[in-house]
Parts: sequence; structure tokens; C-alpha cells
Amino acid sequence: MTLKVLSNKRNVVSALALSAAMLTPAATWAGEVTLKSADGTVNLIGEFIDFADNNYVIRTGLGDLRISAARVRCEGESCPDFASTTADVRFAGSDTVGEGVMPLLLSGYAAYLGAEATVTATGADDEILAELVGEEGFGDPVGSYLVTSTGSGDAFRTLLSGTAQVGMASRRITPDEARALRDAGAGNMVSPSQEHIIAVDSLIVITNPENPVTRLTMDQLRGIYGGQITNWSEVDGANRPIKVSDRPESSGTGAVFRDRVFGDNAPATLSSATIIASNNDTAAFVNEDPDAIGFVGYAFQRGAQAVKLVNECGLTMSPDAFSARTEEYALQRFLYLYSREDMAEDAAKAFLDYSTSDDADEVIAKAGFIDLGVDRRPQELDGDRARQLLDPNVDAYEGGIMREMLSQMVYYDRLSTTFRFRTGSQALDPRGLLNLARLADYLEKQPEGTKILFVGFTDDVGAFDSNRDLSIARAQQVMATLTEFSAGRLDGVQMASAGYGEVAPSACNTTENERRINRRVEVWIQSE
Repeated sequence: MTLKVLSNKRNVVSALALSAAMLTPAATWAGEVTLKSADGTVNLIGEFIDFADNNYVIRTGLGDLRISAARVRCEGESCPDFASTTADVRFAGSDTVGEGVMPLLLSGYAAYLGAEATVTATGADDEILAELVGEEGFGDPVGSYLVTSTGSGDAFRTLLSGTAQVGMASRRITPDEARALRDAGAGNMVSPSQEHIIAVDSLIVITNPENPVTRLTMDQLRGIYGGQITNWSEVDGANRPIKVSDRPESSGTGAVFRDRVFGDNAPATLSSATIIASNNDTAAFVNEDPDAIGFVGYAFQRGAQAVKLVNECGLTMSPDAFSARTEEYALQRFLYLYSREDMAEDAAKAFLDYSTSDDADEVIAKAGFIDLGVDRRPQELDGDRARQLLDPNVDAYEGGIMREMLSQMVYYDRLSTTFRFRTGSQALDPRGLLNLARLADYLEKQPEGTKILFVGFTDDVGAFDSNRDLSIARAQQVMATLTEFSAGRLDGVQMASAGYGEVAPSACNTTENERRINRRVEVWIQSE
């Protein structure tokens, strides 16, 4: 019997060392099989002997090997044939959500319920099953949850077919997908009751810690990944060639990067680029080579140097959790769970309520993503915003309003909670409605007499004075909405509002998405 190992130098997927009692193969077969990991770093050929305790046992020239089913899939006629797995709730869609978030989120949900979770690979490709048992494993079954991780498109196809109750997506549903589901009786897929944002995932551009380049403009980043900039000296670095790492064409992470950096004009992948499949391997590549550059998920910097990005208007975007929560960092995306309006499963509804609550924040962060909790940041006088407000090149009238904002800003920190609006409207967008509950919970825990200021801003479409009036009205609207929503819980909090129109933009005003970022109400809290 032959043994073939392409590479086993790293554990590419954490093994889920849990009971597999319910996953008994229909028969035990004798014959040759191949065990492969998803990224191709493990490739074992041997004679199938057994499947026990969630492990494949194969006989090779080096003896019998036990390989966790969480790490590999089995290929060949002699692979065990598992009976069809049933579950109370079925999840399907994005592997970023299914593999990166769901195992910990389900375990966190079990702890929240006082239950114990047993998470097991089913033997099918990209599929796990979580069983929850009450009273920390000594009580009755609470529910079973089957997670199939493929791509975001499958989230909406399975919701449409009714083969899943919850769709997992690392992008927002498209209008065509939403219309198809609506026409099938699934309801309004972008309503807060059906579109559930559970986390933020930022993509961080990284360089080697020895590289003096710590800041790149978006034009420079496009030039590097488009092939026009090939030497670090062209971006104020050393006279050394840039070694670009990129992702495979099928990579969702790569697709998000190209969309945020290039929009609809993304070039072909550079033929000279080193193609790397995973976040961890990208970070390792950059850490090992002083001339390398790459991009990884927020949680995977692993000692590499995070690069600040500067947009076309000269605004600096920091690759941190606060900027991601405010949506003011260009390379960020939300992670979603979607459900149908006609979903009848109470178990699914209860899980969705947990997944969007602050009870889930700790496990979201543990999974390496950015939770939706309320963060607080000082507004420093030597920071980028203060320098923006001291711009000497504006006219006297606008400059006076900017100085007015600066004189007020010095007494307040900023909270990450930010409310946004559609063009010319005072109606909150769907995420704004979700932010109300988080903000109310946060403010309820503050000392009595805490001062809060709601500060409105607009894009630059329209007359300057009209925009300032609109920004004041929006700030007042958010304050009134929060007061009504909190129903007396925040009587000890002192609230006021202000508006500064189109000054201090958070993004350029050249595209609709950038203008959307600027149509906002920030929440300031008196400095301690």
C-alpha cells in the first residue's frame, strides 16, 4: 500500500475532537481510499480500515494512521457511506461564516443556554453537526444544528428551495436574490427581522515588520496589484522589488479585496504574484520576506505590519476594529445570517436572537472577527480629524463652522455606534435600527448624569446651509428615536444634538457608497 503526503507541516483546520456516536457508517469497507484536506496540503492514500470516534483509520506503508474527519474528506469507493444526517435547524452558505464563526457561535450559544455542545464532522464535505444537551450535558436534548459550508450564493439558493432555514453569507444579498425569495413567499430579505448582521470582517494590507512603508494611498495599492508599481522605492521605501501575494480566483477574500480596491475595473491577477490560499500562509509569507506584501482577514496579521490606507481625498483609514465598526475603513465587509419570513422553527429564531446580541460578542471576537459592540475612542487634538478641521484652505464661513465643531469635540470621546441615512431622508437605514438596541444597553450602564451629543453630518450634494440644517434635523431625529426606543431606561442620561453638514467627511464624495458613509449621525460621550 502506498503513502503520499504532499505536506503536513501545519494543521490547516483545527480538529474537532468530539464524539461521533451518531455517525456510524452503514458498513465497513476494505479497499483503497484517499484522504484530502480542503487546501490540498494533506493527501494520504491507504487501505480503509475503520471509522471510529470521528477519525478515519487507514493502513499505509508506515502503519495504521488515524486522521480526524474534521481535517480531511474521504475519496474513493471504499469510503464509509454515512446515513443522511437530520437536524432541527439547517444552515448553509458561506464558508467564512460556516467554518470561521459557526463552531464557536454554536458552542457559545450552548453555554448561554446552560447546555453542552457536541460538534462533529458528519463525514460529508464541509459539513458539521452540533448537538446541544441541557443541564451541561446531563439533561434533555435542546436541539441539533447542521452547518454546510460552501459559498454565499448557496445561502440564498437553499433558502429559496427550503432545504435550509438559515443562510450564511459573507456579502449582502443581491436585489435579484432578494426578489426571487420575495416572490417565493420568503418576505423582505433586507428587513432587520430577516437580515441579521453578526460580525465585521476587515481585510488588512500587511507588509514585513522590517519594511519602512507603513502607509499607502489607494492609488498606490492599485498600482502595486495592477502591476504599474513594482519597486518599494516608488512608494517611499527601499530600492527593492515588491513581491506581491494574491489569492486564487475562486477566493471570496480575494473577490472582496478586488471589489473594494478596483471596483468594476479589476485587472487580471499578476502573473508574477505568489498565489496563496489561506490567511495564515499569507501572513507567514509576508513575515518571512522583507519585500512581500499581502492582505489577510483582521484576525490573521500574526505579527505582520498593518498598513494604513489613504483615500483619494487624503483621509487616512486605520485598519482597526473601531474604523470597521463605523464603516469608515475601505476594506471591510459584514457577515450575515438570513432567514425567511415564513420560517416556523423556534429553535432557529432563538439562535438568531442570540447571534445578534451582545451575549455573542465574546465568541465573535474569539473566532477572530469584529463584533458589533459599542467601542469608545478619544478625539485627540493631534489626530487626523482635528488636523482636517484646522484646514487653512477653506473659506471663512466654512472655516468658522469647522472651528465650532473642533471647540465642541475636545470635550467628548466618540462611540463607534454610527447611524446612516438614505439621500435626502431622515429615515434610518436597517443597520441603524439595529444599533439602537446596542446603544441603549451601553448607555444604560453609564453613570447618572452622563452627557451624550448626537452629531449630524451630510454628503456634499446640495447647498452648504441646507446640508447643515439637514444634519441638525437628522441628529435630532436619532435622539428622539432613541428616547422613544429606550422607554425611560435612559432618563439619567443628558442628551443634546448638533449638526455640521458636509464638514469633516469620513470618505470622499465621488461615489454613492462614499456619500452614504458621509450621511451619518455620530454619538459623542463626554470625556472622562
